[in-house]
Amino acid sequence: MESLMDTLVDRQANKNAGLIPFPAPTYAQVRCFFGSLVRAMYRLEVVGADRLPVTGPMVIAPNHDSVLDGIVLGAAISRELRFLGKAELWQSRLLGWVLDGLGAVGIKRGCSDHLALARMRHALETGQAVAIFPQGAIYGDRVWHRGAARMTLATGAPLVPVRLVGTARALSRGRIGFPRLRIIFGEPIKVARATEDPVAATELTERLRIAVESLA
Repeated sequence: MESLMDTLVDRQANKNAGLIPFPAPTYAQVRCFFGSLVRAMYRLEVVGADRLPVTGPMVIAPNHDSVLDGIVLGAAISRELRFLGKAELWQSRLLGWVLDGLGAVGIKRGCSDHLALARMRHALETGQAVAIFPQGAIYGDRVWHRGAARMTLATGAPLVPVRLVGTARALSRGRIGFPRLRIIFGEPIKVARATEDPVAATELTERLRIAVESLA
């Protein structure tokens, strides 16, 4: 019998059902296609991948400078990732179709989207790896939000700081050629599982920000 969480996940995925008459691509298919494209176009350097847990839950938390970030991150990590992305991305039928195939989770910004957070927590509690961009967007206030820290504290999953270098320049106007892209994985931050604590989440977010910005 399906769990309530499985039903909720299927309900989100079915929003695009029937709009595009083909099955959504699998994560492996999307990673193979875009990973090959990124490696063919850019000089991709991955540092510290051996620091990542091979199995079990983990929260990947990179800086966010470009729309390329998710693609580059997926190409650099062999494990399947569940991405958390802004709900507006699903307004595009084609992109929503691809995101559903990836198992990505859309979150409504500007409010407490408890369903999206519950789905990410469920993924971690079942041993999956999730990717959350604490900065939320590549434009705007660029504030580091507490979502990744909250997921770590709620589940006890390791929090992995990641620095993406060169992705902003990769799509900039006036660039010459294709720049080198660098993905640097830091040492996982391990904390004890704790109940909801805004102060602890704020402190962990600041610790994460410092860890990401120190990677070079």
